[in-house]
Amino acid sequence: MIDEAAAWDHLDLLAKPRRSLGKLEALAVRLACIQQRLDPVTRPRRIVLFAADHGVVAQGVSAWPSDVTGLMVATIAMGRAASNALAAAHGCDLRLVDMGVASPPGGAMPDHFRDASLGRGSADLATRPALTLEQFDAAWDVGAEEAERAVRAGVAVLIAGEMGIGNTTPAACLTALLADVATETAVGPGAGADAEVQAIKQRVVREAVARARSEADPRAAIASVAGFEIAAMAGYFAAGAEAGATLLLDGYVATAAALIAERLAPGTARAMIAAHRSAEPGHGAALAHLGLEPLLDWEMRLGEGTGALVALPLLDSAAAILCDVASLADLGVGRAD
Repeated sequence: MIDEAAAWDHLDLLAKPRRSLGKLEALAVRLACIQQRLDPVTRPRRIVLFAADHGVVAQGVSAWPSDVTGLMVATIAMGRAASNALAAAHGCDLRLVDMGVASPPGGAMPDHFRDASLGRGSADLATRPALTLEQFDAAWDVGAEEAERAVRAGVAVLIAGEMGIGNTTPAACLTALLADVATETAVGPGAGADAEVQAIKQRVVREAVARARSEADPRAAIASVAGFEIAAMAGYFAAGAEAGATLLLDGYVATAAALIAERLAPGTARAMIAAHRSAEPGHGAALAHLGLEPLLDWEMRLGEGTGALVALPLLDSAAAILCDVASLADLGVGRAD
């Protein structure tokens, strides 16, 4: 078994001053422990983008209308979104999964697109449960299938991204519910919300979380404030961890899904590396609850898996240090402290 002590010992025997690469070495240790090998791999890698609409947008919680979700799905399908550009730049395979977009793009879709739509988006969580248990389980299963498909193809690093106008509201609900974070901390500006919109979001989140906490079934409570793409990402994380993949975690919405995965499949977080801390105030609290320290703190808040894609070269660097640096013994010298 490769534990932190074994990984650090290996690094300390390489041809460099001890601990001279700082946090890069800490990342290398994390990667070695997740993969249980001192020669970890970071390729092939895959990002799966899950998209869905959210009924709660009707409450005025977003600066953007729900139609933008469909427009962005079309843009991603055409390969012209920020996530496409970054995935291509870093040699990352990309798949796009429609989990429930009310106005999906028409015409022929590319091979990397999957229509797994389970409806026309989640219900308005301000007035009733966003998802039924059956819908939640079906979405979880879609995500799990995507992870299992990737691992069968030999993918080593899995990223989940999302597209869904309004989805920082369910993310805030899930963070408050599962990480016991105050509403004022959990609710942020999302995709550009002003003070008035944030006040609406706070009220909606506070009331929805209170109703969720009254549920006798913990899974029903989670489903009541989730979304199709969030439930799919949770299933993706849980199945990916179970299959031995390394999970590179993106921003606030993806981390809300990670909270679900850890709650329903304990131990999933052991396979996670947090790519970044977003500008959303609740994100840091959610990461802390999972015991994760983010690699970057660049005030990113786009979603689409972009923060994780930006961090991919750091994983490559950490793996390269473990795999390709000569040992002190190879040079015929003792340990350099």
